[in-house]
Amino acid sequence: MTTYYTALDSPVGELLLTADESGALTSLSVPGQKGGRTVEADWRRAPEPFQEAERQLAAYFARELKEFQLELRPSGTEFRERVWSALDSVPYGTTITYGEIAARIGASRIAVRAVGGAIGANPLLIVRPCHRVIGADGSLTGYAGGLERKLRLLTLEGR
Repeated sequence: MTTYYTALDSPVGELLLTADESGALTSLSVPGQKGGRTVEADWRRAPEPFQEAERQLAAYFARELKEFQLELRPSGTEFRERVWSALDSVPYGTTITYGEIAARIGASRIAVRAVGGAIGANPLLIVRPCHRVIGADGSLTGYAGGLERKLRLLTLEGR
């Protein structure tokens, strides 16, 4: 299976996007991201599969787009994919707690730490808005892309 990639400049630094052979977005990483992807030797640089993602990201950063409409194909466990899907329902300009995400997927309060781990492993930063998840006390807790980027994204969204 071929992995395609491209790099885009953005207000939060360079974005590394990957896609599968069908053109579905498989990851969006930033430099220094905990668990982020880096270009591998057998990947093919090709901007064509990313034209729509590039257009939507530009509109998002220009505050003209509030919800991404991209084909996403992340790879993860069934639990992680449930958590990541729950992120899609968090509206632009709002925040949600880890406990609220756990409740949305039917997980117990005990599973909040596992939910946090799944959110931290989100391979699609920005387009799958894990930056909107905050601590129960309202604090900006953890973000694989760094707390400075999380703050910049929330500020962009008017939070």
